[in-house]
Amino acid sequence: MKDITIGNRRIGSGHPPFIIAEMSGNHNHSLDRALELVGAAARAGAHAFKIQTYTPETMTLQSKQKDFMILDEGGLWTGKSLYELYQEAYTPWEWHEPIFAACRELGMIPFSTPFDETSLEFLETLGVDCYKIASFENIDIPLLKKVAAKGKPMIISTGMASLGEIEQLVEVITEAGCQEYVLLKCTSSYPASPENTNLNTIPYLRDVFHCQVGLSDHTLGVGAAVASVALGSTVIEKHFTLDRKEGGVDSAFSLEPEEFAALVRETDTAWKALGGVAIGPTKAEEKSLQFRRSIYVAKDIKAGEVLTRDNIRVIRPGYGLAPKYYEMLLGKQMRRDLPMGTPLSWDLLL
Repeated sequence: MKDITIGNRRIGSGHPPFIIAEMSGNHNHSLDRALELVGAAARAGAHAFKIQTYTPETMTLQSKQKDFMILDEGGLWTGKSLYELYQEAYTPWEWHEPIFAACRELGMIPFSTPFDETSLEFLETLGVDCYKIASFENIDIPLLKKVAAKGKPMIISTGMASLGEIEQLVEVITEAGCQEYVLLKCTSSYPASPENTNLNTIPYLRDVFHCQVGLSDHTLGVGAAVASVALGSTVIEKHFTLDRKEGGVDSAFSLEPEEFAALVRETDTAWKALGGVAIGPTKAEEKSLQFRRSIYVAKDIKAGEVLTRDNIRVIRPGYGLAPKYYEMLLGKQMRRDLPMGTPLSWDLLL
């Protein structure tokens, strides 16, 4: 599984997980708030900051016919038309440059999700380092070809896609010129339940497609994201807001700054804890031998004296012979005088 590079970050199992803060529509129609989100994400430790590039017109038709209405009972956006949702959520294109500049100044990698050819060409003028493909666009073959032809790394959410559709998108982007890509396990419900997240898909995707894999996480909290690291996630994307109480299109399933900082911290801890296969005491554990048991002289013993249950014991610390030799040692004679507290070793026997 080869590492890939996005901006100044290496992505692979030998590197900490690449953590993306997704703003989406949580700017609430304010550039100042968007820039505040950038600063808060940087302080929380995000490595990248992602937005979405579209207009309502490039996404859908301005219609309230049934097909264009969101009828999901109890959902976050129930009762809105698709056009109304995207009108509320879109990030004005004139905001992109100041948002990207602020990200770069704070050490984050800015990038976006293009939804059509016009947004893609616009993002090219801003010098983005990679592109994200949203779950609902992973079957848009013409768009995939155009994005892949730019030759930049692609991060692709696999929400709702069948195995055949994922196979097709991988074939399309590699033939069109994309050599570095990441597949993200994604559950396209908002929020997603833990029971519907199926993290075991992550190592499956890695093994089938031999690429970097990760998680686009719509669950509440950080538990799923942390667990995904143990299953091979090298990229994690999570929606980000300043304060859920202030609302926003995606605020209900977004992390606040303190929670996002915990995500960065705990995924890094999980990655470090994976390590390699290690059996037996590590260098760091050697001092803990004091708390293991071993065989010690419990009473003063004279040279030639026989070892008995009365004069040797299995006790802490662990610097003598292992307890498994206790029965074997009983009845053996000592080569020399041994004071109480001597750890037994083979060279002390006659």
